[in-house]
Amino acid sequence: MPATRKKHLKANILFVALALLVSMQILPAAATPSTNLAQQLVMDTSDKVLAKIKQEKERLEQEPSFIFPLVEEIVLPHFDFIRMSRWALGKNWRTSSKEQKKQFIVEFRTLLVRTYAKALLEYTGEQEINYLPVREGKKPNKVVIRTEIAQDGAPSLPIHYTLYQKDNVWKVIDIKVEGVSLVANYRSSFGTEIRKDGMEKLLVRLKRLNKKATEGKDKQK
Repeated sequence: MPATRKKHLKANILFVALALLVSMQILPAAATPSTNLAQQLVMDTSDKVLAKIKQEKERLEQEPSFIFPLVEEIVLPHFDFIRMSRWALGKNWRTSSKEQKKQFIVEFRTLLVRTYAKALLEYTGEQEINYLPVREGKKPNKVVIRTEIAQDGAPSLPIHYTLYQKDNVWKVIDIKVEGVSLVANYRSSFGTEIRKDGMEKLLVRLKRLNKKATEGKDKQK
């Protein structure tokens, strides 16, 4: 078992898993140079976002909405929202119009940004994260970074990040918490809603939810 570096975070809601936090000091011997880059991406992103949160602690306490531009700047560039959106819609992606696809990517991205940002605001440093050896996928351009979050009086919580490489760039495409895929979970709920009410109704609902959250964010300023 390779040496690991441990940090802390409060993980009382599933979406804290979206936080790309810390990584191993020593990369597994079996890792290839390419997967090392994926591991480094997680490490660099975590260092930047946590350092920024610490640096801006007072401002975030007074102005919680400031977390949103931090997420946009540091974290979101490392997510492949087009691929995540395609997977989240499943077969409905093929039957959606170009404009519907464009709208869905925007609203789905906003939804994940809001959720992730709220999770980061709850960062307190109360629980340990242990990083396990990197697990390479069946294809050389896919890798899974596995972690476990220690929980008092309960089994460790497994959280796995799936990254995909395209044009020599690694990006996050899914996160699994206790074996449950974040994107697959949305895919199930979106699929049910589309079958019942149609794609347009889903887009209207997502837009309404995001707008309501944005309005609430503006009132905090």
